[in-house]
Parts: sequence; structure tokens; C-alpha cells
Amino acid sequence: MADYAIDVRGYRGEPVLEEKSRSTWQNVAFAIPYLEDADRIKIVSLPVHAEKARRYLAQQRPDLAHRLTRGAEYRFGEWMPLKPLVTLYALTKHRFVTTRM
Repeated sequence: MADYAIDVRGYRGEPVLEEKSRSTWQNVAFAIPYLEDADRIKIVSLPVHAEKARRYLAQQRPDLAHRLTRGAEYRFGEWMPLKPLVTLYALTKHRFVTTRM
């Protein structure tokens, strides 16, 4: 993603690679110090994963959630054959996570 941001999207800032996390929850938690001074926060990943990360950021730091902005996550036709399965998985996983908390 860093290469894409730099080479394709023209990002000129200093990329930071977070290598300690073992879950999306930890990845969001470890990234928070880098986000505190940002005017806008854009989480870039697969749509289902980005949505999960946005939800986790809102839970961990509600004061940062209003800075979240969506990236261009969806491209027509991308992952078309797998979308129903990924959506079903995301809905099932979300229901399980929500009921566990």
C-alpha cells in the first residue's frame, strides 16, 4: 500500500510501517499516535477490512472518528465473483463481534 500511495497516488510524506500488530484491532491501536494530528484520516484496504478498521477506530478513539473519510475502495467489477461470499463473511463476523462485546 505504501508503494501504491507513493508511486501511483503521489504521496510525499514519510511512510510508516507498523509491524507489531497481529490483528486489525491492534493495527488501529498502534496507528493512533500517527493519526492524532491529522486533519483527515483515510483507511485504505479492501472495503470490508477498511470498514472494520473505521469501526475499530471509532470504538478506540471516538474523538478521532469525525476525521474519518472514505477512500476510493470500490471499483466496479473488482472481486465480482467473490463479493457475495465476502459480504456474507463480513456480516456473520460483524454479528459475532457485536454480540461478544
